[in-house]
Amino acid sequence: MNELKSAAAAIAGQEHWTSKGPVKLFLFEKRAGDPARSKGTILFVHGSSMASQPTFDLQVPGRPDSSAMDFFARHGFDCWCVDMEGYGRSTKDRDNNAPISQGADDCYAAAQYIQKLRGARPFLVYGISSGALRAAMFAERHPELVARLALDAMVWTGEGSPTLAQRRKKLPEFVAKNRRPIDKAFIHSIFDRDHAGTAEKRVIDAFADAVTALDDSVPTGTYVDMCSKLPVVDPEKITVPTLIMRGQWDGIASVDDLFKFFAKLPNPDKQFTIMPGISHASFQQKNYMLVYHILLSFFTQPEPVYRG
Repeated sequence: MNELKSAAAAIAGQEHWTSKGPVKLFLFEKRAGDPARSKGTILFVHGSSMASQPTFDLQVPGRPDSSAMDFFARHGFDCWCVDMEGYGRSTKDRDNNAPISQGADDCYAAAQYIQKLRGARPFLVYGISSGALRAAMFAERHPELVARLALDAMVWTGEGSPTLAQRRKKLPEFVAKNRRPIDKAFIHSIFDRDHAGTAEKRVIDAFADAVTALDDSVPTGTYVDMCSKLPVVDPEKITVPTLIMRGQWDGIASVDDLFKFFAKLPNPDKQFTIMPGISHASFQQKNYMLVYHILLSFFTQPEPVYRG
């Protein structure tokens, strides 16, 4: 474990490793103070084209609370992220394309490690894009491990998704190989495809630098799943309190698709929010503080005293 500390923010950052059979998974933790006294443990789950730290711990000088992990650590949470197999610092050399189901397994392996180290309390889970599908599948399989579930840039059936309609044109290419190349131009395209101008260029540049410092290719499995195998989760089997977060201009899923998913969630403790001025990569947007506010409110919501 390699421990670093941001003196100005009094936030500790710590590297961790765990195993999933032969696979080594990299985890990163940020906290302020004693983790045993935190308000809760957050597990952040990344998407298809980038590892966890660039997504959740992006440092941009002059951008307050650029790191979501720093923000939530300062608000009293023990914050964790994990590189799925095939991404970042985790194992990349096995012969598979890291599908969504495997990512849910990675979440479970991470959760087991964190609970053994920090105590057996359920997690506050946030997943974005295909990370939302990984997180949803994890919650479906292990509801006892999830206190609250936030699904950002989620897709259910894919009906009415302009992003997936374009992506399906390259499905044979994705199916034919386990990995696809990424570069800085590709990362920039994520911010241009739905609605240009939702993120600052300096933030996109910093994000692209951070992503490509760890990976020059990523697995194809989530793209294959999202283009040809949806739906991969069943909302009726997600029994935990759930928040659906949808950017105003996000092209990964239609509002109608998400409304139908939301209606089928059985727990009455559920919310649906449309985030103005947001396209796809929520934490890198100009309106990122709005995203933090919504998520913080959900994660700190009092439990109901009367359920009827």
